[in-house]
Amino acid sequence: MAKHSIDDILNELGLAEADQRKKPRHAPRQDPGGEQPHPGPPQSERTFSPLPPTPTNQRLFRDPPSARAAEPREDVGTGPAPDPRPPANNRPCSPSPCAVGPAATTVYDPEEDIKAAAADPVAAAGSTPHTDETVSLEHLLLSRGAVGADKLQSAQQICRQSPNKRLVDVLIENGADEAAVLECVALASRIPFERIRLDLGLSGGFEGTLLQRLTPEFCRQHVVIPLRTEGSRVVIATPDPKRVFLVDEIKERLRVGGVKFVMAPAFDVRGALEIVGGGRDETPAIDLSEMLAEVGEGDVQVESKKSEELNLEREAAESPVIKYVNHIIHSAVRDGASDIHVEPSEKKVRVRFRIDGELFETMNPPASMGAAITSRLKIMANLDISERRLPQDGRIRCMVQGRKLDLRVSTLPNGYGEKTVMRILDTKSINVELEQLGFDEDILEVWRKQIESPHGIVLVTGPTGSGKTTTLYASLRKLDKTSMNISTVEDPVEYHLDGITQTQTHDKIGMTFAKALKALLRQDPDVIMLGEIRDHEAAHTAVQAALTGHLVLSTLHTNDAPSSITRLVNIGVEPFLASAAVNAVLAQRLIRRLCPACKVQEPPADTLREFLEMQAMDTELVWSPKGCDKCRKIGYSGRVGLYELLAVDNQLRDIIARNPSAPEFTRICIERGMATLQQDGLKKVGKGLTTVDEVLRATKEGH
Repeated sequence: MAKHSIDDILNELGLAEADQRKKPRHAPRQDPGGEQPHPGPPQSERTFSPLPPTPTNQRLFRDPPSARAAEPREDVGTGPAPDPRPPANNRPCSPSPCAVGPAATTVYDPEEDIKAAAADPVAAAGSTPHTDETVSLEHLLLSRGAVGADKLQSAQQICRQSPNKRLVDVLIENGADEAAVLECVALASRIPFERIRLDLGLSGGFEGTLLQRLTPEFCRQHVVIPLRTEGSRVVIATPDPKRVFLVDEIKERLRVGGVKFVMAPAFDVRGALEIVGGGRDETPAIDLSEMLAEVGEGDVQVESKKSEELNLEREAAESPVIKYVNHIIHSAVRDGASDIHVEPSEKKVRVRFRIDGELFETMNPPASMGAAITSRLKIMANLDISERRLPQDGRIRCMVQGRKLDLRVSTLPNGYGEKTVMRILDTKSINVELEQLGFDEDILEVWRKQIESPHGIVLVTGPTGSGKTTTLYASLRKLDKTSMNISTVEDPVEYHLDGITQTQTHDKIGMTFAKALKALLRQDPDVIMLGEIRDHEAAHTAVQAALTGHLVLSTLHTNDAPSSITRLVNIGVEPFLASAAVNAVLAQRLIRRLCPACKVQEPPADTLREFLEMQAMDTELVWSPKGCDKCRKIGYSGRVGLYELLAVDNQLRDIIARNPSAPEFTRICIERGMATLQQDGLKKVGKGLTTVDEVLRATKEGH
């Protein structure tokens, strides 16, 4: 076995000092006499290394020594040499294939090898055995025809002069085909490579729903686009798959278990973003043909007395805008949205849907369409299209997919036009029974008794959008409308109910809740539903109606049931009157329901396990969202109610009359057995209806 000095070993390992490092050994040139020198120690005898072996995934883009010795130097673009092997003392040292200390544990960055190959391809070609699994980038670029030898040599020269430039970027800037170059990089790096079919538009291989949840702005900033989900992880296409710093944010935005990066040309990613209107900073010339192919002008039929203004035949010039507005409404109804937000900005129009209580950005038409979209919505709502300085309110009655819908329209001027918000009032969604709202059986039984009382006040409390109106309407439908006179005072009348007299307030002309309620008392009512108790006059009139033999149903805005009693007293109702008039208070929230098609049971995290142990709940497995096509990859589908019912008995009436503080009264109610919102939510967690996160998010201001 040939002897090697310690300097030789350190030099081959790349550990020698800069001023002491020797050039790597090579097979000596063939003797003119024809004798072959000793080939040196076998490869198996030179595998000793004081460092851990380089992981198999840390491939270097270099050719084997045998290939380097056999191939002429002009193959790598350096020109012919008189001697096929220059003297060792004149050859540059190969880049070190390993690191020392903490650097040995860092994530492998193939960019370092690309730069090394660009700086000196001959030196970079000589330390990694050439197998089918490890091929140099230069070899792939040349063998697959991605670039020619001249173009590769020119790019390498530029990289030598500008070390901060990447070989891949230089090649693409000089006219090389981006897809072909990146495919070679992906092969050399063992990273999956995929193309997006831009010619297929929205069906080109990317996931539009995931893209909107990730937001086009985020995708454009980082040049990424979601392609699909694979189990609990999402597949993200990007020209730079080393962006591991994006993993946590993508997981948080999409609520997935993992992220898999695949390499794709930047042209494909940006092109896909342009298709959905989020790919350019400037106003894009958007092609709506793909997006609007499934929606026609007649799919959204507007009911209006001014039919001549809405004649779609006469508005042929505006047909693209008409179809686009119809597409927005059609998509919102299809996705089960409760609200549509159309907000113009400097570079685009942002369209968002509120689905199950959360806003999702769904499409981004160009800013040039903003005024036309707003004008079309104003025409549909019979608003003044020439008035752009003042807010306006209107209503659109239309048919979508055979369903009658009311859209409550509100416009508000902003810096780039007018923001329009539409509340979708679907009679189908309001025609639900109490049994479908998620009441616990014990709470439902008590609530039924309360709404069947001959007199008194029954309150429903909660924040805006918590389902108070739905609960009250479902309660009214339980009453006998044939033998009872039922009337409502609302602002506005959101849904029309058969057999019930509904009155809308008009504050501008003095038709307030209190005035309308006083008028109703002269209409021989049995049951009165008051949309909201807003002031002292309305509260005092409601109390007087309850004490004179009428059942009054109404709403308040408080965080829990006991606080409603304190709110009435603060409004100006005497404590003894409140104690005599109020029969029950129902506090409620709406939380997202787990998708029954894809929910899974998983072991809880440590912090969640501790919380479950404190609540005496099962800590082995908890239900979690996963995401599927039925729930648009969200993991939740629909909502379920949380309820907290306070039934006022004689003992509580005495306590209310003494005017206790809100915390004291809440403590007394809980001690007397009132189940809180959080307790009701945890019951639903145990039944697999929702998650602990949803319950805590909805009740964090509660008990």
